Amino acid sequence: MLFNSIEFLIFFPIVIFLYFIIPHKYRWVFLLTASYYFYMSWKAEYIVLILTSTLVDYFCGLKIYKSDTKRKQKIFLGISLAVNLLLLASFKYFNFFSQSFIDLLSHFSLDFNTPMLKVMLPVGISFYTFQTLSYTIDIYRKKIKPEKHLGHFALYVSFFPQLVAGPIERAKNLLPQFAQKHNFDYRRVTDGIKLMLWGFFKKIVIADSIAIAVERAFDYNLEQTGATLTIATVLFAFQIFCDFSGYSDIAIGAAKIMGFRLMTNFKRPYHARCIGDFWQRWHISLSTWFKDYLYIPLGGSRMTIPRWYLNLFIVFLVSGLWHGANWTFVAWGAIHGSYMIFSYLSKNVRKKIVIGLKLNYFPRFYKLIQIVITFTLINIGWIFFRSNTISQALLTIKTIFYWILTIPSQIVAGHTIFGILELSSWKQLLGLNKMDILVIFSSIVFMEIIHLIQRQTGIREFLSSKPFYLRWSIYMILLWSILLFGVFGKHEFIYFQF
Repeated sequence: MLFNSIEFLIFFPIVIFLYFIIPHKYRWVFLLTASYYFYMSWKAEYIVLILTSTLVDYFCGLKIYKSDTKRKQKIFLGISLAVNLLLLASFKYFNFFSQSFIDLLSHFSLDFNTPMLKVMLPVGISFYTFQTLSYTIDIYRKKIKPEKHLGHFALYVSFFPQLVAGPIERAKNLLPQFAQKHNFDYRRVTDGIKLMLWGFFKKIVIADSIAIAVERAFDYNLEQTGATLTIATVLFAFQIFCDFSGYSDIAIGAAKIMGFRLMTNFKRPYHARCIGDFWQRWHISLSTWFKDYLYIPLGGSRMTIPRWYLNLFIVFLVSGLWHGANWTFVAWGAIHGSYMIFSYLSKNVRKKIVIGLKLNYFPRFYKLIQIVITFTLINIGWIFFRSNTISQALLTIKTIFYWILTIPSQIVAGHTIFGILELSSWKQLLGLNKMDILVIFSSIVFMEIIHLIQRQTGIREFLSSKPFYLRWSIYMILLWSILLFGVFGKHEFIYFQF
């Protein structure tokens, strides 16, 4: 069941209505049933995987807490890690590594065949396995006590708003909320609805409109020009942001309506001034998960400098592999790991350049330069993320850079900006007409205006300070934009595949 589907628009109001009229002590039963129904609407058999993770981690958590020796605690922690990672590896990575092994041997003229699993990737498996793993690890580290209520723990694993694409919640934040009574609160409910509306706008109006052009550009790569590939790459940056942050907004808003607080997952990532800043703003629940459960256990920055850099690189490689069973995702992770290491190595040199060029005397201009450079580097990474193969990504980069090098000669030849961007070829090569272009770019501008406002104050506080007619004008613009320009029922959320 997709958030952007008619089924969900029927399902969710019914859940909310029943949730508030059911007595508090039975609400967990109802929410658990609704969450299992929500998940089973994709493929009912895969509920077994969630039940397995739930039961294993519930009992392992209790055993870790009750065990009187470190050895016993490690055994039960190991069981939890093994079961969850085995589920993830079997369904997500078995075919990938098998095929990679076959390809490697074929380079040495060796024939070797391994069986392939003919299974569909379970939706959200990377998210709920990481969520349950954090629970048992935190118990082992004595940061939390185990949840004794099996129903509440099962709901923590399967809570439908954030089940299939996060945010990846920590037990200390979400679990206690299932025992709390949440009364109907008009202000909280309307705030949740507004956040969901904003999420739907980003997903249906921006992301899904952009998807048409991005699919054409990357699926028919050889037919594209440098200009159209450049535009498609930038559009993909906004597509994946609006798609994923839109899902997060809908999830957080849906939970808020019922009284649950989910963590913020995005903080204007394309306003980042460096790659490190970007990762403090993008998919925050995952980046903090890797920091707490992989980077720090590896030694973090407490090691020698070479080992520190290696720790960083390992984390980003694993993060890339987490996103998908393809070498393009591994390359994407390696690129960001290299960015981070280079940023540390070049820190002093960059400071000298800034002082030498006196950019520190123009802080706003310097900040803009930082944002543009960071956004450009991120887009190079997105090319690998979106491409089907490494060779396709390299060809795309080659085509784009060749086109960029021709821009000065085109300017000298008197070409206009529309000619340089080859606007006339967009309809043929990207499938965009003038109305599509107008909707996409005006929507992105509108979104970025909201982001600029959010730098100064919360959007809720900003709107509260404005007259009634202005607030409702903005709400109506969002609603009618969705109804008139939204692309319905054609595109799943990108992160569902992870």
